[in-house]
Amino acid sequence: MEVINIKKATIDDINQLQKIGRQTFSETFSAGNSEENMAKYLEEGFSLEKLTTELNDPGSEFYFALLNKDVIGYLKLNFGQSQTELKDNKALEIERIYVLKEFHGKKVGQLLYEKALEIARQKQVDYVWLGVWEENPRAINFYKKNGFVEFDKHIFKLGDDEQTDIMMKLNLIEK
Repeated sequence: MEVINIKKATIDDINQLQKIGRQTFSETFSAGNSEENMAKYLEEGFSLEKLTTELNDPGSEFYFALLNKDVIGYLKLNFGQSQTELKDNKALEIERIYVLKEFHGKKVGQLLYEKALEIARQKQVDYVWLGVWEENPRAINFYKKNGFVEFDKHIFKLGDDEQTDIMMKLNLIEK
């Protein structure tokens, strides 16, 4: 496969971010959710207003996986008070790693994950954590393969559907 580059996304990339966000979320979750709930989430979760706020948040960062000049996946990281839950200054949250379906199995997710770990080490956090839908075995297995362990659960609302996410973490400091 050709070389995949990782590039930090900026406010100038908002339209590309909206497109890749909606497409990958839809590809990943449409089969397991109602059309109404998916439409509502895609509209709200990836609105230009919400993405502008997230891109301008100093505690959040987005990265694109690029093949040539095409965005084929992306990563969203949160630090400190920008984390969705734990808000631990000694932690980094991987909120999203999404890759276009046609590139699954081609190590794009692994490259984005490795970028997240590189940033976690630069920021000298103690651990990395994330939430993954309990009905997404592909993602759960990916994180387990990379050393993550389950530590809790939380509710994620998709439209009017309450779903359970498994919270997983990876300790970066030796005990």
